[in-house]
Amino acid sequence: MARRAATLLPARSTHRVERHVAQRRCLLSVDDERVTSVSSSEVVDTPAMRKARGAFFTPDVITRFISSWAIGGPNERVLEPAAGDAAFLVAAVDRLRQLAPDASHTPVVDGVELHPSSARIARQRVRDAGGIPQVDEGDFFLVPPRPIYDAVIGNPPYIRYQDFTGHSRARSREAALRAGVSLTGLASSWAAFTAHSALFLKDGGRLGLVLPAELLSVNYAAPVRRFLFDRFRVVELVLFDEQVFPEAEADVVLLLASGYQQGPTDHAIIRQARNAEDLLQLGTGSTWTPTDPEGKWTASLVEPAAVEPLNALRGDGAFTTLEEWGDTTLGIVTGNNKYFTLSPARVRELGLPRRELLRLSPPGSSHLRGLALSRGMLGRLGAQGKATYLFSPAPTPSAQAEAYIDVGVRAGVHEAYKCRVRKEWYRVPLLPPADLLLTCMNADTPRLTTNDANAYHLNSVHGVYLSDDLRALGRELLPLASLNSVTLLNAEMVGRSYGGGVLKIEPREADAWAMPSPVLVASRAERLRSVRVRVARNLRAGHLDAAVAIVDETLLIEPGAVSSQQLEAVRRARSAMAHRRKARGSSGH
Repeated sequence: MARRAATLLPARSTHRVERHVAQRRCLLSVDDERVTSVSSSEVVDTPAMRKARGAFFTPDVITRFISSWAIGGPNERVLEPAAGDAAFLVAAVDRLRQLAPDASHTPVVDGVELHPSSARIARQRVRDAGGIPQVDEGDFFLVPPRPIYDAVIGNPPYIRYQDFTGHSRARSREAALRAGVSLTGLASSWAAFTAHSALFLKDGGRLGLVLPAELLSVNYAAPVRRFLFDRFRVVELVLFDEQVFPEAEADVVLLLASGYQQGPTDHAIIRQARNAEDLLQLGTGSTWTPTDPEGKWTASLVEPAAVEPLNALRGDGAFTTLEEWGDTTLGIVTGNNKYFTLSPARVRELGLPRRELLRLSPPGSSHLRGLALSRGMLGRLGAQGKATYLFSPAPTPSAQAEAYIDVGVRAGVHEAYKCRVRKEWYRVPLLPPADLLLTCMNADTPRLTTNDANAYHLNSVHGVYLSDDLRALGRELLPLASLNSVTLLNAEMVGRSYGGGVLKIEPREADAWAMPSPVLVASRAERLRSVRVRVARNLRAGHLDAAVAIVDETLLIEPGAVSSQQLEAVRRARSAMAHRRKARGSSGH
């Protein structure tokens, strides 16, 4: 069985492994093979421990692919900055030996590895492959850059910001700053690794890394995206339809950047593979030119013909962003939804007076798949046992409210963080009822729903507060007008894909979400009103595509804003992105 390199996707701090000390001499297993023995004084890293901290193996086909791409001659110098057990270095040795005219050639390869026992395994594996290892033990961020390498390859650790703290985070941000990359406190470890790794390249060098697909979409990666376009002559990305690391439910891309210090470039080459095995038949790819390299690169997934209609609509003023309509905000945070949200049956059981309850859109968003949330719908949801009330006691709580507050104290609700930091733990800070409710976690597409019930909303959805001059028009028609193919495609571009194939959209991303402009909606108001019942009927039946086709005809095709051919390209692109997102999600289970 071939051995494979491990990386952290996503991970707890590597230092946690150092708490585990062997009590006796034992065998260290890597990928179900016994590799080497260690003494009782050494830290032991087992497969179970790696799995616990989120370590996952890189397929051999990827290590071979990147090594073959990055290494062009038998005497080139190669560095793996997070060596693990050296799968990339082993692949590099194989590549260097293949390129050597002399079969007796013994390549020298370099690496850095934080974990001592992994570094020892790495050295032995390189020797077994016929190479000479120079693998240093220590923190890569503390290694001074030496621009001497032709190729830097590997799979950097992916430690999320929640676990990436203290001195480790400080060292990583300092290292990134040396490359001119200023990272926020939300950045995961891979971002600093990418920038710091590039500093070890000689002019013209090549950087081949396995990175999380967050590179394409998250805001904190903006300076990394700019850095790559500024410093390299060629930037290539290999994208996968399926997950390469299914256990992690994390998407990855391959970054292939060449011509270091010979940039800038204004475009990237995008290449698509179904899975890791498909790398052997990878095509030449397509060219994608971003408007701003710092912006999200999710548009790189969309064929140019599908983006042109949106650009034209924006140029004509027919489309704008949701931010022009109003402000999108997070919902109410209770600290304990189970306690603070109540069904009508629970309200009757507690005897709470109506004045100490607020009308509430129930937790979750499955009920927000139509055009409006009405009081009648809330009544039906309540009859089904849904929590349609929020506990909000009077300034002087009633006897029934006092009794329920005592219930919360006995249950320890008051000790939850969000509760204990309040002056009165049982008073949930409120936001006014929003004009529109926006679903933020979506299997199909984000939905806007008019809040006709004037209900409060929790942080399971977002609230959209329309501008005063657009409130009437937006409440009536924006949820309907937003169900067009151009807006749905753009949702895939501005949102981000999460585990299970879910499309998530945050308020900042929603601000940039493409919407029909107030001018276009007002000009098509009567026609939109005329199809409202048909669209609502299709939505109730779960026929989203049929509803969208009606809106497309009414809003885009009929006035000639978009041709049928253009709209077909938009629909095809949106379907492909949604399919890709869901395929990655299902392959992760």
